[in-house]
This record gives sequence, structure tokens and C-alpha cells, in this order.
Amino acid sequence: MKKMLLGLIFLLSIGFLFAAGNKEEQKTTPRELNLYHFKVSQVEQWDQLVKEYAKVEPGVKLVVETVGGAADWTTTLKTKFASGNGPDIFVVDGPALANTFSEYLSDLSDQPWVSHAVESAKRPMTFEGKLMGMPFNLEGYGFIYNKKIFRDAGITKTPGTVQELRDAAEKIEAMGITPFGNGYSEWWVIGMHLMNIPFATLQDPASFSTALDNGTASIADNAIFNSFKETFDLTIKYGNKNPLTTDHNAQMTLFNTGQVAMVQQGNWKEVGIYEANPDAEVGLLPIPVNNDPAVSGRIPVGVPFYWVVNKESDMKDDAKKFLNWMVSSEVGQRYITEEFGYIPAFDNIKSDSLGGLSQDILTYASKGKTVPWSFTTWHDGMYNEFSEHAQRYVADKISYSEMLKRMQESWVKLAE
Repeated sequence: MKKMLLGLIFLLSIGFLFAAGNKEEQKTTPRELNLYHFKVSQVEQWDQLVKEYAKVEPGVKLVVETVGGAADWTTTLKTKFASGNGPDIFVVDGPALANTFSEYLSDLSDQPWVSHAVESAKRPMTFEGKLMGMPFNLEGYGFIYNKKIFRDAGITKTPGTVQELRDAAEKIEAMGITPFGNGYSEWWVIGMHLMNIPFATLQDPASFSTALDNGTASIADNAIFNSFKETFDLTIKYGNKNPLTTDHNAQMTLFNTGQVAMVQQGNWKEVGIYEANPDAEVGLLPIPVNNDPAVSGRIPVGVPFYWVVNKESDMKDDAKKFLNWMVSSEVGQRYITEEFGYIPAFDNIKSDSLGGLSQDILTYASKGKTVPWSFTTWHDGMYNEFSEHAQRYVADKISYSEMLKRMQESWVKLAE
């Protein structure tokens, strides 16, 4: 009996020790907060930000997944939710994609940062009076240009029209330098950002999109879309070889090594440019659609993405806390302006350290010379279809008029 009693006591002791160990493990094992975004150029910065947040919230382990570049991040995100593995925090690029994921979005209207967010940045993600996403920054894009190459070529006036751009390209080519570095293998470069230009330059882009929906407008018959052919052709004629196999990394390598004078990109590339060459002199040019400077001399400026919180997540309170920390803490604000090189979408974040591209964007914005990011309102799947049609045009598989016709057909199909 004594042996049996001693054995029982031993087993109970082991059980108590095991249970205590489990409780201790539960206390020390941080909860995972999963964040999903598409900024592939900022992986290293996010790795560092994860470490910074661990110092503030040791009970939370921030796990960041980045899907972008040549990969279709929206399809991957849909697959995650379809399999029941939706992230706690993720991004949408505007109201169209927000509608796609509407059943998962948390109302963020009561968050501390809301009063500091720029009003125009909040508007696209406000539905029925509820703010469903946090704007992170403002971005603009166009042709990033090498100011030294322009000076050496004798270009004294910043090109704002198609003819001025052609004149600049001819002078640059005469120096033995390729004018344009085209990353046309990227669906977002050619199908989203480039094809946005004729849409956004219209007098009323939103009304035109509505008219396309109801069949009362035509892309193929629109004057702006037809005049844009000259710009598109310029980039191809005076561009790098094999643009359809050139991704954004190869594109920026061409630019950073001085092999090309211009690339179609935005201020999100600024950090990488200065890392490659701290003394780089760069600026941002409009992508023109015709020879009217009042129409063509503008750049697209918008909010590239909004942070949203998965309302089905058990970590939604932690997710909201992290988002507020990013835009309210000294560390988070420093990462936004210095490490990411962003133009903040908040009035409480100073932006004294902005580079040449971001300064140009602010200059254009202050003069009212901007156009919207119309692509954020396009129907789901439009980027990919537009990209396919535009790439076929670059490959000389279809004519420009056929490209416009196919864009129209894609719009009608996806609007149904």
C-alpha cells in the first residue's frame, strides 16, 4: 500500500509540474499577429519594425507576410480567406477591393488616429459614415528622371507634353543613353499604373466609368485614349530591349546604374534609389497624354493602400493597437517618413526628411496639378486583363485600336 501511495503521489507531482509548465509556457509564448501587404521593396524595413514592436509589446509576435512584385497579391489574399486563414491585418488598395472583402472589414471610426488622418485620404474608405480602413501614406508616380543626364543632354525645360517628351528622348538617345527603362513584365506597371493615365486625365473619370458600366461610353472612341498611343509608343521606341521580360527590379537596376534616363515608377522607389546612390539627383515628370500642358502636365497622386482589420480575428484588438502605434509613436512615425520614405497621410507626422521625388509630388499637389488613382475604383480583375492586352500590344501581337477594343470588352465583362 505504501508503494502504491508513493507511486500515486509521484504521478500527481509530475502532473502538477507538467500543468505548471504549460501555464508558464502560455505566459511566455507571444500571441501571433499576422500582417499581410504587397510592398516587396520594404521587406528589410518591416523586419526591423517587427523587432521594434517586440520591445513595446513582448506578448505579441508580429508576423509579416509580403506578396507582391510579379506575384498577384490580391489572388493570394482571396485564397487565404477562402481557406479560413485570413490575416489579422491586411491591405486593400481602394474602395473596389474593400467591397470584395467587405464581410471581413472592421469599423475603425473610433480609433485615436482618425482625427489626424487627411480628410481626402479617408473619403474613399468611408462607407455609410463608417471608416473601414486606415490610410498610411500618399504616393505619386510618373517618369522618374535622372537630372544629371537631362542636364548633360541640354534639356533645360521639364517635359510636360508628348512633344516635349519626344524632344528630350531624342537628345538623350543622341548621347548614347537609352531614354526609357520599361518594366512591362509587371502587370501593375503596365496594366494598372500606365493604363490609369488616360482614365485619370479625363475631365470626370468617375462619370466615365459609370458610363462604361451602363454601355453609354466607349474606350475605343475616346480622344484621350487614342492620343495616349503616342506616349505609349514613345516609351517602346526609345526604351530598353526586352521590356516584357524586365521586372521592376531589373528596371530600377537600369536606372540606378545610369543605363536609362527615365523609368515609370513612383516615390516608393525613393529609398532604394538613394541606397544605390546617396548623391542621386532625381525628379518626377508627368506621363503626358497629348500636347496640351493644362491636360498633360499633371501626376497621379493617391493613397496606395489602406490597412484594414479582419473583424473575424481573435487578435482584432491587438491589430488596432498596432496600427495606432505605427502612426502615433515616435518609432512608428520615423519608419513611415525615414525608413519607408513615405509622405504621411496624417497631420501629426512631420515630413522634413522627404527626398526629391516626394518633394516634387508635394509641389504638384500644392499647385493643383494632380489626377486621381482611378484604378482603385476599377472592377476586380481589371488590372490583369488590361495588362494582358497592353503586353500583347507591346509584343506587336495586336494593334493599338484592337487593344482599346479588348479593354472595352474586359470592362463590360467584369462589370456584369
